[in-house]
Amino acid sequence: MGSKYPRSLRVCLPRWALVLEATFILIFFFYTSYDTSRKDQKTLVETYRAFQDVTVVAALGMGFLASSLRRYNWSSVAFSLFLLVLGVQWALLLHGFLEDFSTGKVVITLLSIQLATMSAMSVLISLGAILGKANLLQLAVMVPLEVTAFSTMRMVNRRFLNIDDHSNMMHIYMFAAYFGLTVAYCLSRGLSSGTQEKDRTATSPSLFAMLGTLFLWTFWPSFNCALLNDPNERKNAVFNTYYALAVSTVTATSVSAWAHPQGKINMTHIHNAVLAGGVAVGSSCHLITSPWLAMVLGFVAGLISSAGAECLPVCFNQVLGVHDTCGVYYTFGLPSLLGGITYVVLLTLQISWTKNTTFLIWLLDFKQKHPRKTKPIQKQDNFLSLLPTFVCDHSL
Repeated sequence: MGSKYPRSLRVCLPRWALVLEATFILIFFFYTSYDTSRKDQKTLVETYRAFQDVTVVAALGMGFLASSLRRYNWSSVAFSLFLLVLGVQWALLLHGFLEDFSTGKVVITLLSIQLATMSAMSVLISLGAILGKANLLQLAVMVPLEVTAFSTMRMVNRRFLNIDDHSNMMHIYMFAAYFGLTVAYCLSRGLSSGTQEKDRTATSPSLFAMLGTLFLWTFWPSFNCALLNDPNERKNAVFNTYYALAVSTVTATSVSAWAHPQGKINMTHIHNAVLAGGVAVGSSCHLITSPWLAMVLGFVAGLISSAGAECLPVCFNQVLGVHDTCGVYYTFGLPSLLGGITYVVLLTLQISWTKNTTFLIWLLDFKQKHPRKTKPIQKQDNFLSLLPTFVCDHSL
């Protein structure tokens, strides 16, 4: 059976992809160089481990997560890998040009490749909202546009709002979800009649999608702590992400069985809602010092994501005219909003507590430097010595 793509698309796609790759090669030839500094071997090994985990999340987790549709199970995995490698190359160059181009060269380090991989994940998240509605040429054009927009937003947040790299990168969930929904709204208005078959799932593709969910679930703590340098913050991020994921898994499974008339588990909920806890705790995972708050976030995120999977598709298709293919909005959009609100609240409380602590330290220091001059109590002036005189005077 021949390809259903028009001839113009089959001609434009290879040309665009090859011209884009040739442009990348030329830019890398003239403006990039490897990092030649000798760094501590222990630091290099830790960075490489984090880089491996991030790559697994991007290539395997996000690739297989979008493979539940029967018509797009193989193409979604192939499209994800194609978009990932294009996005990493462009994000690496863009990060170097925007952040560190003082020497006239973009110095490539293992950390910069890791940042580029995390930035390119925004395209893979957005892909879930437009899968089946955009062809590969449109997706290839979307890669530089979305990566540029996300990298520019990160640069503005860091320079003008003074947001650290970790919290800055954790905005990727919200940014990618709404970017994908915007593109989906521009491309089409819901499902047309006779195309519902494209939205159907099958047993084998659902199994592959569950494999992607397991990859994401396993390596999500590493992704959330990849840009944290303080050991205590990294430890808190790993623990809190795990607890949030665990509670959201239990919540999603329970709600799915409760919502079904026969008590069956809906695999759509499992594919998406079990990951909501990791998304919700992403921004504030290093600020939470007790597991109960991370568990509450996982519980609320699981409820929101499960309810969204049950109610939002009908609302999006019929009211807004947006067909969110893989449920990006209730998997990443809504939990990221919850995480953003939690981050703002925790940061505000932390600043308030820091100010109060600083005031108390200043007050104690002031009292030590300026003690009050009080009259010393003489031995004969104490209460017990004055008590007989007081009694005698009043007895007269």
